Amino acid sequence: MSSVPARTGRQRQRYEDNMRLVSGCVPYRWINDSSDQMGETVEIIQVLMVSSPNRDDLVFPKGGWEDDETVTEAACREALEEAGVKGILREIPLGIWEFRSKSSQNLCSISMEGGCRGYMFALEVTEELETWPEQKNRARQWLNIKEAFRLCRYDWMCNALEVFLRVMEEEIKIEKQDQNVEPPSVLVEDVSKCQSVSPKCYERSSTMQHHGMPPTKASLLSCASQEIAIHFGY
Repeated sequence: MSSVPARTGRQRQRYEDNMRLVSGCVPYRWINDSSDQMGETVEIIQVLMVSSPNRDDLVFPKGGWEDDETVTEAACREALEEAGVKGILREIPLGIWEFRSKSSQNLCSISMEGGCRGYMFALEVTEELETWPEQKNRARQWLNIKEAFRLCRYDWMCNALEVFLRVMEEEIKIEKQDQNVEPPSVLVEDVSKCQSVSPKCYERSSTMQHHGMPPTKASLLSCASQEIAIHFGY
């Protein structure tokens, strides 16, 4: 049970270049699935998303990064407050995305002033709490990757999910190489190269700024190979 109330207000909010800094994560878990076409039980990955009040679409846990915590502490706090989960956070971010907040999405200005700069991480869930601070306002839902892309509210979060899959794919490749097994074909188009920091941590070799138009959800889903698709729950 979590007795810690959710933080409210923006008195301690961090800003940079007139942009609000936020931190969040893609919570995930591996589960056994028996729906394989060959009748075998395979491991698939699921991600955890939460609802927003009065909306049907879903988001990953994220929120303001405050001045009394590190960016990773903020990501873990948001996962606890919004989704009621704890786990192992990869300390190197999936990337940094700039986007408009809900209150400024309808502004015509092309400037990002008043927008947000978000740091996203991968969180392997080890504990699900029965109660959590924002339980009354947010429902949580475990989804396979195809469902997550379909229901995700923001394009930039879909982009973060794509990078997350690249990291997971690289981990599978390393495990297969350790077992002297031919690694599967790539999961998504134009997979960025990753530098292995440890078997559980990866650092993107390119910069982690994402300013271009993200790939469409349809293109992301159509690029998965059959073998990898099984692993990721398509």
